[in-house]
Amino acid sequence: MTGMRRFEGSRVIVTGAARGIGARIAERFVHEGARVVILDWNAEAGRAHAERIGATFIQVDLSDNDATKRAVRAAIEELSGVDVLINNAGMLRFASVLETDPDEWDAMFAVNTRAMLVTTQVAAAAMIAAGQGGAVVNLASMAAKTGGEGQVAYAASKAAVVALTRVAALELGEHGIRVNAMCPGYVLTEMGADTRTPEKVALWSSYSPLGRLGTTDDVAGLALFLASCDGEYFTGQAVNVTGGMVMH
Repeated sequence: MTGMRRFEGSRVIVTGAARGIGARIAERFVHEGARVVILDWNAEAGRAHAERIGATFIQVDLSDNDATKRAVRAAIEELSGVDVLINNAGMLRFASVLETDPDEWDAMFAVNTRAMLVTTQVAAAAMIAAGQGGAVVNLASMAAKTGGEGQVAYAASKAAVVALTRVAALELGEHGIRVNAMCPGYVLTEMGADTRTPEKVALWSSYSPLGRLGTTDDVAGLALFLASCDGEYFTGQAVNVTGGMVMH
């Protein structure tokens, strides 16, 4: 990454960037010259990470529609506009089809999918008003394409992210706004960490032709590519970051 400044002066909002994949995405954008606002519910971790990388932090509960709108508007005001929106925030809870509580289903969709609609509405409106286009990158999951035992609500919410991405790409393209999704496979972050054993990590690694799990940099690298001029003819795509575990 030495010397790369693809985003010099760009204004970037990243949700769910206090930890994990989002934190690395935010850090990579700052490294490449962007001004970044982090939106997250975790105030302690979010503020600490923002201070560490030179970003701005705004606390928000993304399951609250009105709070989400206010937070995105505040971020846009802080940045004097927005060029890139990275919808990274998400939650993962495990339950089978027969055991899933509908309220848990709703909670998962509220953060994983509905919040992306709300943030996109606010950010895209600002991009359209500015007349300079922009990029939206949504974090979906390998589960959107393959499902996942015990992940019915999560997989369904991430499949909905892919559908939302495609429709947004169709509708916003005329304004020069590109919308894409990323579908990571197994990435070792805090999310779901309590489900991992050395045996499971070894098993999951064996699913990839590359023989390893993903890293936050694997996902962050794709996010920056999709948001950059290098990816300016990509829109409506759901790009796998799975080390070959999924090839469609």
